Amino acid sequence: MKTAPREIATPCPQMSLNVPQGMTQVEFFNSPANLKNLAEENGLFRTPDDLLMYRKLVGHSVEFDTSIILDTSRRILDPLGRPVRRDQMKRQEKKVWSQMTQIICDYMFEKYPDPAEHLVLCGEASLDSTWPLNKPGVPSIRMIHNHFMVFPMAQLRDAKEADPNNPNLTDSGHNTLFLRQLSEVYRKFLEVLDLQMLSLLPAEDAALSLTGYPQGLPCWEVKGGRDKLSDRYFWYEYEQVLRGFLDFYRTFFSLVATGEERVPDNANFPHQIDDVLLGNSRFLRVARDLRERVIQDPQFANEIRWRPAYKQILFRDDQGRLIVTISQNSVGNAITELLGIVVKRQVDSAAYAAVEEGLVSRLLEVRERLLAANLGEAIAAPCWPNGQYQACR
Repeated sequence: MKTAPREIATPCPQMSLNVPQGMTQVEFFNSPANLKNLAEENGLFRTPDDLLMYRKLVGHSVEFDTSIILDTSRRILDPLGRPVRRDQMKRQEKKVWSQMTQIICDYMFEKYPDPAEHLVLCGEASLDSTWPLNKPGVPSIRMIHNHFMVFPMAQLRDAKEADPNNPNLTDSGHNTLFLRQLSEVYRKFLEVLDLQMLSLLPAEDAALSLTGYPQGLPCWEVKGGRDKLSDRYFWYEYEQVLRGFLDFYRTFFSLVATGEERVPDNANFPHQIDDVLLGNSRFLRVARDLRERVIQDPQFANEIRWRPAYKQILFRDDQGRLIVTISQNSVGNAITELLGIVVKRQVDSAAYAAVEEGLVSRLLEVRERLLAANLGEAIAAPCWPNGQYQACR
């Protein structure tokens, strides 16, 4: 079978949103009113720290698909002031975030044990404060997200090939910058991280045989596999990868913005920045070239995300290994596209109704594990008022 990115169609019901006249949907999505509606209509579970697990009504997969967000909409009314990255979360929030991630991942690996049958992944996505509120993109709610999803491999094998020039697959061309022009120095910089549980793999070694993705990204194998997700030190190393990415991103775009070769304030790895990045002639040349293009091309300049936005994912590869990778999030594309999967949502209420009970039942099963861990409280939504699925449309 030819190795190529795939495009799948995922059914969803018609959403009924009462968006005030004069507002775009994306603007409304970030309002406290919408987050309240999200919890009431599709909420599954909430912790005392306001970590909200919910059913994604317009999702990526109808096999298994849920998200956790840090819902600070009632505490922090300014959408630009809310935490959008793990390093901005409080210690207790990160602790519970990691526990919930481990529990949901354990469920997915137990429910779907064969990598030849199912693709299992979870991943965080963030936006930065320079992202326009009215710009289309995912995630549309300006809060840190953690996505959990499963795709049947048969569905992916039967899917049509995606256009390799799809803006989401190329991150609107920014992949050319990060994955082609800067791939070598990006990898070299992240190699200096002192990691014990995460082992950096050879380039493309973790790419899925079906899609050929991830492409050009550093990938780490979790030594010890899924059992390490319950180890606090794993989450320390997972965050070190993020901190390394943040240093790389800030250094590069600070150089583009100002033309000055300097270590950013509050850098996590200042000596490595000075040695590996600012001492690399290609890194400096690419930044200078991009700076000139920003000056000359206003449309391109508008696409630049000056502050770090990222996608960091855990996925199971063809060999059953648990893999970590991280990428920039320039256009707000979905984490599935890091693995070469383009998802087209299609409004088809009948098709969604045919699979909804099974999907919701699996989400309620994993919720029971979160309740058993005493992490928070269940939410009764219209489709599961008493802890069991009930048709509500």
